[in-house]
Amino acid sequence: MPAESPTGPAGPAGPAGPDAPLALELRGLRKSFGAQVAVDGIDLAVPAGSFFGLVGPNGAGKTTTLSMATGLLRPDAGAVRVHGLDVWADPLAAKRVIGNLADGVELFDRLTGEQLIVYTGMLFGLDRATAAGRASDLLDLLDLTTSAGSPVSDYSAGMRKKIGLAAALVHSPRLLVLDEPFESVDPVSAANIRDILTGFARSGGTVVVSSHSMDLVQRMCDHVAIVAGGRVLAAGSVDEVRGPGTLEDRFLQLVGGRRHDEGPEWLRGS
Repeated sequence: MPAESPTGPAGPAGPAGPDAPLALELRGLRKSFGAQVAVDGIDLAVPAGSFFGLVGPNGAGKTTTLSMATGLLRPDAGAVRVHGLDVWADPLAAKRVIGNLADGVELFDRLTGEQLIVYTGMLFGLDRATAAGRASDLLDLLDLTTSAGSPVSDYSAGMRKKIGLAAALVHSPRLLVLDEPFESVDPVSAANIRDILTGFARSGGTVVVSSHSMDLVQRMCDHVAIVAGGRVLAAGSVDEVRGPGTLEDRFLQLVGGRRHDEGPEWLRGS
């Protein structure tokens, strides 16, 4: 099923216009694991400066797509460009402008939170003093200062998300790619993270975030793509994609599978 778009089936477009500079461009991206097709020819254009949401059901191919977009997983076919840089032809240059919070990737959890941020900053070429100064700022910003000296292995799931976000931000990337950044995060921390990401986008950075929360994406993002079966079903500005209803209504309409069933009689009590 071709992606719906205000400009036709050729690809997504939004208020930024089809000629706007692109922070991330995916063309014909494909990936299979044995006989299982995970991503089936995804085309996606993310305008620079946008806050872009990627939504879809479990197994839709979101994580695989983001892994290929950030250079963690080599595609079977297709191309990825980040601010014009080919991720697979020039991976080092491309990864310098990407901040990535990947789902399921292990952190160096024997380091303390502070050490992890400093180490990540130095991997990106920062000197130790600069990395340490930024680590202090990020720990304070994400309310992790009191845990800065504890090993990451002792962190809760929500704290690990936050320290992973700090590591993704430390080198001041131009593109931030976050896979389920709010999973396991408490409401106060989630609100603080939303403020940080909104400020990042307003200052000229680009955020791509995957999430299962339609309400969160509708409130937070200005662009969105709905993915299912490894394909883009609709993409564009949030207002264009959702139409007259909510984003959740549009999602259910496109993806299907909604069951109006209260379950078997034995489950409903006596």
